[in-house]
Amino acid sequence: MTQPPRRGPAGLRQAVPAQVSLTSDSLVSHAPLAADGEPPLVVRPAAAGVDVAAWAAHARAWLDETLDEHGAVLLRGFSVTTTHALEPLAEALVDEVYRDNGEHPRASLSGSISSPVFFPPEEKLLRHTENSFNDSGPARIVFCCARPAASGGETPIVDSRQVLRRLDTDLRSEFLAKGVMYVRNYGTGLGLDWREVLRTDDRHEAEARCAEQGLRTAWDGDRLRTEAVRPAAVRHPRTGVWSWINQAQHWHPACLDPTTRAALEATHTPDTLPRQCHFGDGSPIPDEAMAEICRVYAELEVCFPWEKGAVLVLDNILIAHARNPFSGPRELLVAMGDLVRFA
Repeated sequence: MTQPPRRGPAGLRQAVPAQVSLTSDSLVSHAPLAADGEPPLVVRPAAAGVDVAAWAAHARAWLDETLDEHGAVLLRGFSVTTTHALEPLAEALVDEVYRDNGEHPRASLSGSISSPVFFPPEEKLLRHTENSFNDSGPARIVFCCARPAASGGETPIVDSRQVLRRLDTDLRSEFLAKGVMYVRNYGTGLGLDWREVLRTDDRHEAEARCAEQGLRTAWDGDRLRTEAVRPAAVRHPRTGVWSWINQAQHWHPACLDPTTRAALEATHTPDTLPRQCHFGDGSPIPDEAMAEICRVYAELEVCFPWEKGAVLVLDNILIAHARNPFSGPRELLVAMGDLVRFA
């Protein structure tokens, strides 16, 4: 039996299935996952043998409009479980699929399909907008479940438009006015090396690539330090709606578990942490501010079980995603693309 979606971190409320509608070609049916209409919109085949890639190519205009409105579409019942099946679907959903992403090295499974970035299975990967600490990132992300975990391993989503609206007014105003400064120290023994991220062994070329992305650089021996100020929220390029898109919760030490934070702060000064973030003017972001952001994310989080063969399509600006802890083997396939400027 399919489990109902969950909302929020505790005391999760049950969702009531919404009315089902048919698309104009009647090949699929669709309905919100929850009765309140919050994303994702669930799309299922209305008949046996629907070629989902061919349907997606035919229904691309409808899918674009649907993603503009809902931000997320969950395809269930199409049995997409291999890279061979996912590739044509991803190409129908995304104009230009990424072939390489140095920021998040993944196990490449084919030319455009990869596995998710590694993160310890016993920990929760916090909600985030993919690559929003950079000057650009993917407009769309496509996740496919080839094999659900024995337990856990869901990909919770959050409507980033609602995050922006729910935040404390003063805190939101400060973030919007100042932006977020991301500070990164490469070569500390933790995280990726600058050569891996920047795809070069040459310092001058590394500096040039950083400059192209609006990064300030400084060297200490072989250690590279970068700083960049990015927006906390942006307007969606198609709809103009404002959306909260920063990754402060992935960079601020207040969002680490207490043991990890204590270990890092015992061996690093605030200026030498592998990752750190401040307001865009360099002033500190209080721990209480991060607690407020995480609280809002948790309240708005929508969680649903993965089904084998399901595909989740996200507008990366409108919808943040996370990953729950899990046990047992878990196989997800990922495609992303359509570069968009966050600045």
